[in-house]
Amino acid sequence: MVGCACGNTHDHDQEDQLGLSLQKYIDIPNSYCLNEHRSNAGKSILKPYTDRLTTSPSLQSPRDDDDFELLFHIPFTEAVSIRSISIHGKASIWNRDDVDEVSSYPYSVKVFANRNDLDFDTARELQSDLKLELIPPEHLAEVQSQSIVAAAASTNDDDDTAGGGTLDYPLRPASKFRYCNSITLFFDDNYASKMAEAQGEDDDDDNDMAIPTEMTYIGFKGEGTSMKRVCVEAVYETRGMKKDHTVPGGAFGAESKPQT
Repeated sequence: MVGCACGNTHDHDQEDQLGLSLQKYIDIPNSYCLNEHRSNAGKSILKPYTDRLTTSPSLQSPRDDDDFELLFHIPFTEAVSIRSISIHGKASIWNRDDVDEVSSYPYSVKVFANRNDLDFDTARELQSDLKLELIPPEHLAEVQSQSIVAAAASTNDDDDTAGGGTLDYPLRPASKFRYCNSITLFFDDNYASKMAEAQGEDDDDDNDMAIPTEMTYIGFKGEGTSMKRVCVEAVYETRGMKKDHTVPGGAFGAESKPQT
């Protein structure tokens, strides 16, 4: 692990003090992302840890829509203890001058544990278990270029990876994420929208479409608990039957017999 002035840690090994990659525990077939730009785009960025720096495939919000929000529900095959989350992308604003390719990294994310009932309205209104402000990917590139100059010089320019490594964001309080059957992530803004707000631009300007949100990797670290999710069949009585509830003889000085 390499420390950083931002107070977070950069992961270079699959296992560290934050635990193992939890990718093998993710129930990818039952994961889904609302408002994704193409079917199964969300699933495609739940990549193995070794592919975390690849820039393709990616998850985006629709390019022809002013709505750049994303709601990503990620269940697990067993209860897991999640210690950190990693979210990676290309840049705070990628391909700024190309309207057909421009995209923006999420500015923040609301994290909900064990919620299977969220839609955009409830995700906006409810208080999350944790809200994170995300560090721009180019910040990591700066850290890498300053500390590994020789390695950067030998990088293959044709390599389809994003530079700078990835960042682990600790999930706190830890008790909220100790026995997680699912995580839901709500991305409601991106760096482009924040920059537009800071510059006082009018969101209602029809000449500019909202720049879509884009990510290339989401991963978790922690450990499994071996507690499998199972379906339980339960039978409830709407009305008790006396013949099924007898008092043992002599328990109260009298013998009770089932009614016929």
